[in-house]
Amino acid sequence: MTSQTSPQAAGGVDPSRSTLKATQRLRQLFARYKILALLIAVAAIWLFFSMLTDGAFTSARNLSNLLRQMSITGMLACGMVFVIIAGEIDLSVGSLLGLLGGVAAILDQGLGWPIVATVPVVLLLGVAMGLFNGWWSTYRGVPSFIVGLGGMLAYRGILLGLTHGSTIAPVSDSFVLIGQGYLPRRVGDLMAVLIFCLLIFVVIRQRREHRRYELDVAPLWQDVAKLIAAGAVIVAFVATLNSYGGIPVPVLLVLALLGIFSWIASQTVFGRRIYSVGSNLEATRLSGINTDRVKLAIFGLMGLMCAFAGIVNTARLAAGSPSAGTMGELDAIAACFIGGTSMRGGAGTVYGALVGALVMASLDNGMSMLDVDAYWQMIVKGGILVLAVWVDVISRSGRR
Repeated sequence: MTSQTSPQAAGGVDPSRSTLKATQRLRQLFARYKILALLIAVAAIWLFFSMLTDGAFTSARNLSNLLRQMSITGMLACGMVFVIIAGEIDLSVGSLLGLLGGVAAILDQGLGWPIVATVPVVLLLGVAMGLFNGWWSTYRGVPSFIVGLGGMLAYRGILLGLTHGSTIAPVSDSFVLIGQGYLPRRVGDLMAVLIFCLLIFVVIRQRREHRRYELDVAPLWQDVAKLIAAGAVIVAFVATLNSYGGIPVPVLLVLALLGIFSWIASQTVFGRRIYSVGSNLEATRLSGINTDRVKLAIFGLMGLMCAFAGIVNTARLAAGSPSAGTMGELDAIAACFIGGTSMRGGAGTVYGALVGALVMASLDNGMSMLDVDAYWQMIVKGGILVLAVWVDVISRSGRR
């Protein structure tokens, strides 16, 4: 009778243990370099569509249009990422975008309001409607999913009632500039220099803060390499857009929102509370933080982003359409998940959500250029959304 010896007793390696270690290393690498992986995915998508369109996809004109299209989803994603980090969801953002864009068109074209009055009123209305959604969810106890679902139907109905189902056009030339205007080339160059200087300041400040609190400081060459890479990207970005018409105004607005929301998330008490609420709601409440007030503010910011997106969308189309914003909520949610925001809440970044929005816009733009049927576009985007959530699941639980 022969005796069986375990792999450990025989001096071998347990296959299951080695597989587990490999899986853990893969998860750590993905968590650390998630944004890099997303940027590589964007580059692969651009290369793929560029080859199929004989370079038309990566032309300066198309990239300018692509970024302009992405800006609307990006604005929604800036607000949605906070909502999801806090453990909530908002399905009404697409309809609210359409409604606020329609209101902007009515005020501008129908009532003849000047742009300096129209824009603030629409922004305030967006904040008020976002707070209304948040009030139902936080203080009345209605699940945010249901509040968003009801808003998706109600806001679309209000829009159809206000517009009588017809397009409101044309809006004024000054309003159109918000969605179709470009920065002068010299202003774009100056902005690139200022952004690069800001990056240098941020890196220097982080190194000083780490030394001050006796934390690990990255090697100097590593930070220098990051700055060189960032500088190359900024130069290529500005040079490409300047070769067509300049930096589009909506893209500038998204970049400004990216900076503001990233600062809120990483440098403010409110930002830390957002992550805390999503990580452990009960512990955050017991620590003395008014979690309902935090969530209410998040929904108010979401309404503000819907207002920005609605204004830009109306200006880009030069008209208020009753179908504007259709499926916008799904694009925003997908952008957040693709960008690494956890479906469980408590984790996510604004810049990751914007890269996710760029992925979605690139797929839309590329498949449209190839004249892919609409149903195939929906299938591809739906599959990518499921894949993004699956990656989040395995990166946190170790499942295969």
